[in-house]
Amino acid sequence: MLPTPEGDGPDRPAGLRIGPLDLADRVDEALRVQAVAFGLSAEEVGIRRYIVQRHMACRGARALGAFTEDGALAGFVYGMPNDRAYWWSSVVEPYLRAEGQSGWLDGSFVITELHVHPGFQGRGVGRALITRLTDAAAEPRSILSAIDTESPARGLYRALGYTDLARQVHFPSASLPYAVMGAPLPLRRP
Repeated sequence: MLPTPEGDGPDRPAGLRIGPLDLADRVDEALRVQAVAFGLSAEEVGIRRYIVQRHMACRGARALGAFTEDGALAGFVYGMPNDRAYWWSSVVEPYLRAEGQSGWLDGSFVITELHVHPGFQGRGVGRALITRLTDAAAEPRSILSAIDTESPARGLYRALGYTDLARQVHFPSASLPYAVMGAPLPLRRP
């Protein structure tokens, strides 16, 4: 388990360095963080490894990491400009259309994954990662999906300006329903 350092403020949360992440090169390390943070099985990690590598080959995909002083990965975020041809968009589109929100699939930057190791959660790491990634987006808004339950992640997204666009969204491989959320960019600051 990673150590839990003291925080240093919003520009350097939890004593970490936020910077570019070669996710294709460090996919296994990132998935270890995701597995601990999100409770993934070894089988799910294997499936996600392929998905992450495929995503990083998409136009405009980019990733940031939160790194400890010794270079270990404590958290990561990645995303890309949305394309209606992507699998995720094809799943969420009917739910968004039913709510009159399908326009959000155009001109949006998708947050594909955001995970912080539990030893670093609650220290501003997730906020720093997502705001820095979206600050570089050319798109005027951002969308994401999150498990449709009240959680610290949903609280963070709301604090950043994300609102629910559709709820009870069912992905074929997920046992729990998701919410699709959207926010204008830049994201809200405290």
